[in-house]
Amino acid sequence: MPATPTSTEIARAAAILRAGGLVAFPTETVYGLGADASNPAAVAKIFAAKGRPQDHPLIVHLAGVEWLPQWAREIPPAAHKLAAAFWPGPLTLILKRAAFVPDCVTGGQDSVGLRIPGHPVALELLRAFAGEAGGRRFSGVAAPSANKFGRISPTSAEHVRAELGASLDAVLDGGECEVGIESTIVDLSRGRAVLLRPGQLTAAQIAAVLGIEVEAPDAAAPRAPGALESHYAPRTPLHLVPAAELTARLAALRGKKIAVLARAEAPSGLKDIHWQAAPRAVAEYAHELYASLRRLDDLACDAILVEAPPDIPGWQGVNDRLRRAASN
Repeated sequence: MPATPTSTEIARAAAILRAGGLVAFPTETVYGLGADASNPAAVAKIFAAKGRPQDHPLIVHLAGVEWLPQWAREIPPAAHKLAAAFWPGPLTLILKRAAFVPDCVTGGQDSVGLRIPGHPVALELLRAFAGEAGGRRFSGVAAPSANKFGRISPTSAEHVRAELGASLDAVLDGGECEVGIESTIVDLSRGRAVLLRPGQLTAAQIAAVLGIEVEAPDAAAPRAPGALESHYAPRTPLHLVPAAELTARLAALRGKKIAVLARAEAPSGLKDIHWQAAPRAVAEYAHELYASLRRLDDLACDAILVEAPPDIPGWQGVNDRLRRAASN
């Protein structure tokens, strides 16, 4: 088990952020690559380190709901309801941005993504950062996943160091991320609730709090992190295969080096197949997903076959990540 960062290490990381540096830190979803969201020069370092397109918006992480009015000029009642129900936690709200919010954070849009993460190390860092504000009005940390753009998100400090170590000023090790896939994103900037990215929190859970149905994205929806057709992808070509077709697909690929991620034990008699059994329950599956894909990717196989999980609402977040990983 990794040691919990000390208060001295947290304070040093907060000072690095305030000075315009980059700090990777754990959240309950994945590790984030953090920079002072009010400092365009610092935010530019995120884009450079990740190789991220400049119009791809970032999520700003806040220490508490008291910071929400500083970043959003309109906070509808729905936002207060969802914040009370799910923050700190794996939910990002898209709201109308405050005037000062840098374009580099929003991708030039009139909205901004905000959340309060549910990890003790992240919260301690954000509170220390806010406490060092020195009378400044705004305190928030822009933090996309701490990996190269479009690749598998990191769920441990080891993943971060292996992929971005040379670009970072500090890495806070908080162990493995509990949730394992990115936050649910709900757009509230247009007078209704629209699910832009599924995650651990489902549309049904959001609707139960709001008392209204959550809509699917439309053509006018704001651009959201992780919503590109190809994303979360390993270097090795990944194929999402229905369970009933997995045996036939393996037979068709006989002679090639293949890795498999499936919710069942490996059948006997397989050769040149690296089989990894995945958990059957969705929470455990999501927790292990990215670490499993990284392990299989490191085998340098010709392909990774992933048995398609159940196509039911509780698995929507996992299925979204796998579909995007396979579309490359």
